[in-house]
Amino acid sequence: MLQRDRHIRTQMQQMGDAGIFALSFWLAYALRGTPWFLGWFGYEPLTPDAFDKVAWLYFALVPAAPLVLESQGFYNRSVVGSRTAMLWPLLKGCFIVTIGLVLLVFMVRQIMPRGVLIYFGVISFLVVWIKEEFLRLALHSRLAREQYKRRVVLAGTLGEIARLRQMLKNRANDSMEVVAEFDLAHAPVPKLVELLHEHSVSGVFVSAKNTQLERVESVIQLCEIEGVEAWLVADFFATQIARASFDEMFGHPLLVFRSTPEASWQMLAKLLLDFFGALILILLAAIPMLFIALLIKLTSPGPAIFRQQRSGLNGSPFTIFKFRTMATNAEQFKHELAAMNEMTGPVFKVTNDPRVTSFGKFLRKFSLDELPQLFNVLRGEMSLVGPRPLPVDEVKRFSDLAHRRRLSVKPGLTCLWQVSGRNEISDFKEWVRLDLEYIDNWSIWLDLQILLRTVPAVFLAAGAK
Repeated sequence: MLQRDRHIRTQMQQMGDAGIFALSFWLAYALRGTPWFLGWFGYEPLTPDAFDKVAWLYFALVPAAPLVLESQGFYNRSVVGSRTAMLWPLLKGCFIVTIGLVLLVFMVRQIMPRGVLIYFGVISFLVVWIKEEFLRLALHSRLAREQYKRRVVLAGTLGEIARLRQMLKNRANDSMEVVAEFDLAHAPVPKLVELLHEHSVSGVFVSAKNTQLERVESVIQLCEIEGVEAWLVADFFATQIARASFDEMFGHPLLVFRSTPEASWQMLAKLLLDFFGALILILLAAIPMLFIALLIKLTSPGPAIFRQQRSGLNGSPFTIFKFRTMATNAEQFKHELAAMNEMTGPVFKVTNDPRVTSFGKFLRKFSLDELPQLFNVLRGEMSLVGPRPLPVDEVKRFSDLAHRRRLSVKPGLTCLWQVSGRNEISDFKEWVRLDLEYIDNWSIWLDLQILLRTVPAVFLAAGAK
């Protein structure tokens, strides 16, 4: 299946499943309030406004449910695949959504009737399962096979045609049927016209190296005249990690090679999470931050806030805010401690840094010195989750250009390195590897996982020195 088609189908499924979870929540309340259910379990009747009091949960439930299912791989499978591949991620997804609602209700101390959330979890699982079974039956029907299966022609050299056929056999999930082949190197173009008419073709896969571009242009022009889609397999350039995508600028087609997360609704969710998360945390930590600032002023001379130029998105410098944990003349003595550096590469790290104040050691142990960076997040210079920002002079000393790819996303308050032992990692290459692993596998779900892992890592001072 083409990526575009799969993306559209996934979005349709996500919208449908969001509606199902919303309906299931209402059904759970409706079931709990039925007379026979009350009599069977001996429950007290619900008040008329019982559901209205918890309707606000829809603001969390509707966007979160499809997101959780996606994190469990529910949408990465074939719709007509095995039932096990569908039921297991669905079961895990419904369980996580239910537990999430339980925790949310507990945190806000919302009073709810007993058992409603359990009924919701069971009902949502059953209704999504029934929906999937109906969808499976519909796609297996003869009408669906005739309407939705694409009839395609493979065009290219004999070797490329064999490669395309194997790729479609392994991954197309019976959504495409190869009806003919066209030897791009030897067959005349009029022969392709015959194949298009004879087999009622809906698309032509074209694969060729740059030596065949003139013939490729003829095939694409023919498909344009016939009203048949032409799909050019544009693998002229070998890339290791960059993903290719198509775009358009001022009417000119562009082939984009990207090794960073692309713009998507998940990126929008990350922006919203950063802004509102930072705003809420600043409001909650306002008094503790004022108290910390006062203690810094009382325990050592100098400003409470330390400012330093760090490398942000794409290496653009910005001013980072931290609570001062060192003496005011710390930078002047940095070169004298170079021999004590415990981190390989351009980064400077010392466990028992003599420049750190006694109160600064406490702040560093529990990462409290990082709290002012919430203002950097609010200003859009940082994210809650992302590679930790390094000083500009350290970035200039990168010996491997591949290390600069960690600058391709916004720096963050916390990251994989932060929750994987923090200062216990002394090899800068390992630090970069974790950052690149985060970038290559990024999702909003991964951000939430890292944020959840950060809480115990900070409170237990795991890996801190």
